[in-house]
Amino acid sequence: MPANPRLAVFKFASCDGCQLSLLDCEDDLLAVAERVEIAYFLEAGPQDTRGNYDIGLVEGSITTPHDAERILAVRAQCKYLVTIGACATAGGIQALRNWGEVSEFTRHVYAKPEYIKTLATSTPIANHVKVDFELRGCPINKHQLIELISSLLWGRTPRVSRQSVCVECKRRQVVCVAVARGVACLGPVTQIGCEVICPSYARECFGCFGPKEQPNLISLGVRYRADGHDPNHLTRLVHNFNANAPEFRAYPPKKQEG
Repeated sequence: MPANPRLAVFKFASCDGCQLSLLDCEDDLLAVAERVEIAYFLEAGPQDTRGNYDIGLVEGSITTPHDAERILAVRAQCKYLVTIGACATAGGIQALRNWGEVSEFTRHVYAKPEYIKTLATSTPIANHVKVDFELRGCPINKHQLIELISSLLWGRTPRVSRQSVCVECKRRQVVCVAVARGVACLGPVTQIGCEVICPSYARECFGCFGPKEQPNLISLGVRYRADGHDPNHLTRLVHNFNANAPEFRAYPPKKQEG
């Protein structure tokens, strides 16, 4: 990595929340800025479009023909490409369109739907170009982001845990809402990173950070159904921020014929 690597931040279909998480790093961001040249980051001001970036952070999913073309150019401009947030890593909440008819959505929302140029699906960046690392979350965890950038600067593998939210609940001594309150929660199958905000307030986990490594949704569904929960409740939780993540997308499993 050069002495002052060039950093670029790109936005596709998203709410800007993950970029705001970067700005929210405040003092930590200032420390990073001393080591990198923030060359392109429209949210913060810099607009150096010459390319040749060492690190590219991409927020947002691919939802239009223009997005599909532009991400190819972004990939060509960046030595390392990192996707940040649920939209960039799994298609985001807008990937719910993947289960419906886009023409119906546009017809109900827009007065002139014929002017809307969009794809039938919302897909993660990795479906279109090679991605060097994925940082999940809706929004991302700013501490994980600083760890990621620091690791790239020092040439080491980022230390971002793939454990479940349940592990973090135990570390923080948060009472398990599934056991103590009988609440159907996605914590056992969701990756760590949210700092267990929802369980801390006696709410179920909504899967903001996507599936953990080797999640077992079928077993979780059997457990919750045995506890008397609505069989469709877990499906509704899964089909949310990370609905298009492969492990979540496959749930519930299709019934076998015969």
